[in-house]
Amino acid sequence: MMDGDGTTGTPRTAGMMLRSAREAQGLTLSDIAQRTRIPLRHLEAVEDSKFQALPSTTYAMGFGRAYARAVGVDETEVARALRAELAANYQRPEPLQDLEPIDARRGPSGGLVAAAAAIAIVVLLVVGVFFGTSLFRQDEPAAPAATVAGDLGMLPAPTPTAAPGGASVPVAAPASGGQVTLTATGPVWVRIFDDTGTLVNKEMAANERYDVPETAKNPQIRTGRPDLLTVTLNGSNVPPLGTAERAITAGISADALRARATPTPTPSPAG
Repeated sequence: MMDGDGTTGTPRTAGMMLRSAREAQGLTLSDIAQRTRIPLRHLEAVEDSKFQALPSTTYAMGFGRAYARAVGVDETEVARALRAELAANYQRPEPLQDLEPIDARRGPSGGLVAAAAAIAIVVLLVVGVFFGTSLFRQDEPAAPAATVAGDLGMLPAPTPTAAPGGASVPVAAPASGGQVTLTATGPVWVRIFDDTGTLVNKEMAANERYDVPETAKNPQIRTGRPDLLTVTLNGSNVPPLGTAERAITAGISADALRARATPTPTPSPAG
């Protein structure tokens, strides 16, 4: 027995069944597309059994049923044929090789971000402690025994000299007190303070002088250019507080300057 498509027997595929019914009614695929509102390329895929061109097997079944209703073919028979073909021939497209999210490929890992954040926090803490400690040190008063940076420390008390015959003769204690005056030979920043707080914190101009109060308790000076200061005690010059190479913190009380200016006596050989 010959069917409408020139083949013998019942059409073996759902697409052949649908095409035979359409052609027997003189319809085109465009006519079926208008009736079913299914895209023409999907109808062609159903007729040619090219199911890989369809979004999924569910779409293939739905399109086949709608096509069957449009041409008056038994919907159940078409669905049975489609189900058998899909089970035997449908293959899903191969997945893309690179399915890694763009952010995961280009961005740093979570562990790396956490490590970087921890390092940043540690660095910030170290910097904060360093600068905080430096600021506290700048404003804290110097210890009573503060000395000039380098070798400008306070001299030890005089030792008694040996008199002829081996007897020790005590040296008279130096006088205490007196007026200390600082005179700038050029612009120089100074900070003068005592045990009660800051007395002066400024840049002295050339030829400017400052008389250290005799009532100051353990007065001291901090400056970066001690070579630009002339120091006098009761009008007499005393040795410079330091050189231009380094900053100093030094005592400038009358007793401290007098001790700096007084050489240590050397014991005489026994007669």
